[in-house]
Formats: sequence, structure tokens, C-alpha cells
Amino acid sequence: MDSLRFDPEKKDQLDSLERRKLLPADKLLNLLPIEKNHVVLDLGAGTGYFTIPVSHMTQGTVYALDIESEMLDHLKGNIQDQHISNIQLLEASVAEIPLPNNSIDIIIASLVLHAVKPLSAGLSEIVRVMKEGAHILCFDWDTKDSPIGPEMGIRVSSSDMEKALTDAGLTVMKHVTPTEYLYIFIAKK
Repeated sequence: MDSLRFDPEKKDQLDSLERRKLLPADKLLNLLPIEKNHVVLDLGAGTGYFTIPVSHMTQGTVYALDIESEMLDHLKGNIQDQHISNIQLLEASVAEIPLPNNSIDIIIASLVLHAVKPLSAGLSEIVRVMKEGAHILCFDWDTKDSPIGPEMGIRVSSSDMEKALTDAGLTVMKHVTPTEYLYIFIAKK
């Protein structure tokens, strides 16, 4: 298994009670100006931790992108069980998003950008699909000791992430630190 990719065998961690207490999806999604007609892209969607709640916040399409087919299969089952009709699954990488230019209003990049190498190329692709005025929630691991998370060597510090976002042409609107080892940026194109 590539150390930069999340192991699908650990998918239960993505919906754990501990994660829901530490990082409630609805609370984080409320940091974004989501409107009823917005088109949303959830990068590294996994089991749908953000995909499913955001699908109830908009009538627009919610694209769930993940590189792991096993994760998308699991998410597909959740979508079918809950009879959700506005989610489309995309098996792809952040480096090659199969969507047209200027097509997305909101992007959720939760605990995924640290695994995109080079980060600048991934952010360039993200900016390409964002509409003018679109927002991104960048939520990732800081380079500080933590009881959970990926190895330290692949994490991106909050200061480096902020620089990468601005270098990509985005304007950072908000910076939040829910824990000492996690950070959130809300940025706008």
C-alpha cells in the first residue's frame, strides 16, 4: 500500500464516534457559504463523511472523488441506503479531476492534500475546476505530534499550506485550528 494513500481496510475509522465528536461534519460544513444550487466537489470522499451531509445542503450535484474504488463502493451503498439522488461518484485522483473548468462552487479537501505530490500541481487542478468566487475548505494534518494521523514526513505544515493556497491564486478567508495537530483554511478563488 502506498504510504500516501489511505488504506481502505481502515475505512471504519472515517466514520468513528471519536471522529464525529472531534470533527463534527455539520459544524465544519457550516464554515462554507453553501447555497441550495451549489455544485460541490468532495476530494478524497472516502465513505462519505462530508459527501452525505453536504448533499442535504444543496440541490446541486455533489461529486465524491476518491482514488480507491473500494471506498467509492462503500459510499455507493450508503447513498443507495439513504436514497440520495444528487451524488455522483468519481474514481480519480486530485491531480486529474475529470470535471470541466470553472464548474465547481464549493470544494471540500478533508485530510487529503497532504497526500497530493506535488501539492502545487494538485492545487492548480483544484483551482482549474473552481468557478470564480468558489470556496474551498482545506482541512489537514499539521506537522505536530498527534495520537492519530499519517506519518510526520508526509504532512504539510499550516504555514506551508497557507503559502501553497495563496501561491495557487486563492485568497485565504479564514484559518481555524480545531486541535493542535489539525488546521482548516477557508479560501476563495
